Amino acid sequence: MGAKVLIVDDAAFMRMMLKDILLKNGFEVIGEAENGKVGVQLFQELNPDLVTMDITMPEMDGISAVKEIKKLKAAAKVVMVSAMGQQSMVIEAIQAGASDFIVKPFQPDRVLESLRKALG
Repeated sequence: MGAKVLIVDDAAFMRMMLKDILLKNGFEVIGEAENGKVGVQLFQELNPDLVTMDITMPEMDGISAVKEIKKLKAAAKVVMVSAMGQQSMVIEAIQAGASDFIVKPFQPDRVLESLRKALG
């Protein structure tokens, strides 16, 4: 059984694309959240091996959500998902404890490389 992943993104289409890439490559998607607040709640409930976290979302952005998740579990693995041109936010996310980042639009190989790297 592959690693258990929680996908957090406010765009249903992006969640679907990521889920598709992950499922085709042996990962298990155990939950999806449409914002950081729900993402943190699901993280507590589901205890995934890895979280993919969008940066820009309503209610709670990805950087705040990473900080909350890291408070709950310091060893949590979070890979940030950002659109082009969000470099400063990506740096902030890495400082907040994210393991890595992937850029939209997704390149399946890059997504898989990033998640495998984060999982060690």
